[in-house]
Amino acid sequence: MTFIAGLLALTLASCGSGKVRQYKAEVVAEYPHDTLAYTQGLFFDNGRLIETTGQFEMSSLREVDLVTGEVKKDVYLGDEIFGEGSVIFDGKLYVLSWLNKIIFEFDPVTFERLEHRDYPRQGWGITTDGKRLYASDGSSHIYLMDKNLHLEKKLTVRLDGKPVRWLNELEWIDGKIWANVYTTDTIVIIDPKDGKVTGTIDCSGIYPKKLRRPDDDVLNGIAINPADGKIYLTGKNWPRMYEVRLSRK
Repeated sequence: MTFIAGLLALTLASCGSGKVRQYKAEVVAEYPHDTLAYTQGLFFDNGRLIETTGQFEMSSLREVDLVTGEVKKDVYLGDEIFGEGSVIFDGKLYVLSWLNKIIFEFDPVTFERLEHRDYPRQGWGITTDGKRLYASDGSSHIYLMDKNLHLEKKLTVRLDGKPVRWLNELEWIDGKIWANVYTTDTIVIIDPKDGKVTGTIDCSGIYPKKLRRPDDDVLNGIAINPADGKIYLTGKNWPRMYEVRLSRK
């Protein structure tokens, strides 16, 4: 069974049982990661690893070499911009900002800045199923938007009936939304139809706290490479990016 088939089987089992499945993230391989990258968005596009970083006077959009950690291309977002999540949808590369209430549009290949548009809420994470956008704002809500950024639906994410706050970076994986829960080492797997959490992933062991440096921040950054189904995790200012697999707890 391939990795992606195995992952799909786990996800389907979670849906069919009606119970929240608990998983553990296990490291398969590790790669260098820029310790100045306050990771906010992370995803693959046609084999390219795209990352957006935060912090005022440091925020950027960048293409990164997975194996070496080298920044191959980057665009500075501006002194007063705090960059957040990012995604490619409908031929445009979107980058959220945190408090600025602006969403940027870039050419997905050249990174040429096309325009920016007003955005009605705090920007945290963003992903897509190829038909619509899904965005978080640090609350327990996920916002479904069309290609014109018009709100179609607002989901409340619940775990065992209770709202899950601090939803951050998002990634669409096998028909589900994976979301970092800010300040924790937990990822939740969300059913996009109703907002129910169908699984939780304990990531506490991938970068042990005893090895962390004073400048390291929290887990944030989920990316699946569609070419092979491999999943990668990192954190804000972490020195490593990790390829992981899931096991049942």
